[in-house]
Amino acid sequence: MPKVNLKRYTLYLVRWQLSTPILAGVLFVLSSMDKITATVIANLIGGLIFFWVDIFIFTSKKLDVEWEIQEDIICVDCGKISRGYRIVKADNYDKSSDIKPQFRCEACSIRKTEQLRKRGISV
Repeated sequence: MPKVNLKRYTLYLVRWQLSTPILAGVLFVLSSMDKITATVIANLIGGLIFFWVDIFIFTSKKLDVEWEIQEDIICVDCGKISRGYRIVKADNYDKSSDIKPQFRCEACSIRKTEQLRKRGISV
């Protein structure tokens, strides 16, 4: 199974659910027409709307950052035992093949994220 960007997948599922009431509303407005014609028109309207939403979901660089979170880690920076965070993948940054990933507590993760931004990495 291919790796899935959970942020994109979640947005896609939300988008899919939002299409239902919108298309149902169109079908309600077109209820005086025959069912096949109303369905075709509703699907065309849905395509006109959701094509652009899908382009954003599947191509936006803002959705590229992948995080990994684990419980009860030892922070690589301060040694605190807490929930741990690490950026796995971002634009111009890829730690997905790290043999020994480095997790940080929330405070140290925020500092590390700011350091990456200062280096020009979109996080």
